[in-house]
Amino acid sequence: MIERLETQRLVLRRPNAGDWPAAREFFLSPRSAGIGGPVSVGAAWRALAAEIGHWEMRGYGMWAVTRREEGHDDDRAIGLVGPWFPADWPETEVGWMIWAPDVEGKGYAFEAAQAAIAHAWAVLGWETIVSYIDPDNARSIALAERLGAAHDPQAEVPRPDKPCLVYRHPRPASEAT
Repeated sequence: MIERLETQRLVLRRPNAGDWPAAREFFLSPRSAGIGGPVSVGAAWRALAAEIGHWEMRGYGMWAVTRREEGHDDDRAIGLVGPWFPADWPETEVGWMIWAPDVEGKGYAFEAAQAAIAHAWAVLGWETIVSYIDPDNARSIALAERLGAAHDPQAEVPRPDKPCLVYRHPRPASEAT
């Protein structure tokens, strides 16, 4: 179990209860529309609890993304990025959600997602990686495409009653079977 990854500008660490204030603010705001929000405070609490619990049940999960740049070493989570595979998901996913509006457009989601995808291929040994994206979430679609993923209209979706787009991430040549 690798609970911490570092990139040039970020620390990706296992989420914890201290991330609740930032998570609550995100899940209760219109910023969470791409993942079914905004939601009630109880649903927000359960969403973060599910992220924390995923680590216990799977031994991995989405990391809380924090900045390690000068002036930003306060361990404040700005979002979650990483592997996600609930029991009812058809495929292994790398997902992302950036909580803090003041960090958008700085490439943090891209940097964190690159590290998470590389980890899923090399360390978790995943055979496939997809990202499930709300059709109206243009920023996430653009991020998936920037990461090299392609829309796979034939892929199964997690909840047939809630349409989403499935973006398939290519296996790097170094990880080819």
